[in-house]
Amino acid sequence: MAPPSDPPRPRRFGTSILSVLVPIAVLIVAAVSVGSWLQFAERQALDTVHTAGSAAADRVDVEATVQRVDAAARELALRVRVTPRGTFAEEDGTAPVADLVLQTSAATLSDLEFKAHERLTTRDVRVAITGGSIGDYPFDTYETDIEFWALLGGKQVPVRMLFSSNDTLFSISATSTASRQEAVMGLSVSRSGSLTVFAVFMMLVMWALAASVLIGAWYLTTRGMGLVWPALAWMAATLFALAAFRNTAPGSPPIGCVLDWFAFLWAETVVALSLIAVVITGVRTALRSDDAHPS
Repeated sequence: MAPPSDPPRPRRFGTSILSVLVPIAVLIVAAVSVGSWLQFAERQALDTVHTAGSAAADRVDVEATVQRVDAAARELALRVRVTPRGTFAEEDGTAPVADLVLQTSAATLSDLEFKAHERLTTRDVRVAITGGSIGDYPFDTYETDIEFWALLGGKQVPVRMLFSSNDTLFSISATSTASRQEAVMGLSVSRSGSLTVFAVFMMLVMWALAASVLIGAWYLTTRGMGLVWPALAWMAATLFALAAFRNTAPGSPPIGCVLDWFAFLWAETVVALSLIAVVITGVRTALRSDDAHPS
């Protein structure tokens, strides 16, 4: 008589689940930590105020803040707030003691004039940017210069510029030039780190979707499965979804930029050709099946 067999050991589902959940939790914590560090770094960059010009007690302060960078128009919108200090000011710096004229560089598209004894108001000016091309999105970079020198009552007076940026889509690095009377600052403009990371992620997703469709098309065509309508619907939906996904790219990049030539156009081509190949192969398979089984 054969000895009784041992009962099967119960599976340890808890151990198998933990082996999956622990790496996922570690990846989530690492991703959140890296994202928090990047967000903090970008926030610190936006909060940084760059200073150029004179530190004399009697001077004109110019607070210049970038509101928006328009890469397509090749200009940036600069909001300027002027505050006279010391003997140049009236009513705690809200008005100049004489006619005040702020002259700017050639890149800035207008000068600023303020009447004596009248309350100073914030002005918006446009500054042209040079170098680079929006076709290099998301790796395009630009340069420009911002200069201010002041004439109070027809005489040049010291100027101090306080520069900052509020545009979250661009990272702007500023380099000041030493000067007694004028405030001069060179700017280097590039896409922000978060925008660049997101654009690269979009390119990876586009290639991943194209590869998925290509693998599905290879399986259908090599197995001779005919017209599989759910698969065809999925491929056609991916073809149009890629276009909608591309249009969500931040900064409204133009057609023909790096994003398109590195990923979007090729992904669309792969998906379209895969769909056509599946349809042609499926029709041939269906026709052969009809000939083999006539009614």
